[in-house]
Amino acid sequence: MNKERYNIVIEEAHDGWYSINLEDHHGNWTMVYEETLEQASNYARMWMQNAEERKNSKDIEARAIKEMNELDKKAGILTGFSDGLD
Repeated sequence: MNKERYNIVIEEAHDGWYSINLEDHHGNWTMVYEETLEQASNYARMWMQNAEERKNSKDIEARAIKEMNELDKKAGILTGFSDGLD
């Protein structure tokens, strides 16, 4: 079972802005700045609500990259230390 655990830090930054540092229970993180404390709180709330959707998107991206690497290996593009991304 996956526990929903978040690390949320909202601090005064500069010129009246707030920095928001967020990490979700999947290890995804972000840092943004918002102009008001209300905007900072709203951003954090929305970011937490999207944790599962964000994880699913990253899982799809990871599978696609893995499949592209497998195709590149079959085509002989990935050899030795070359990743084929140059």
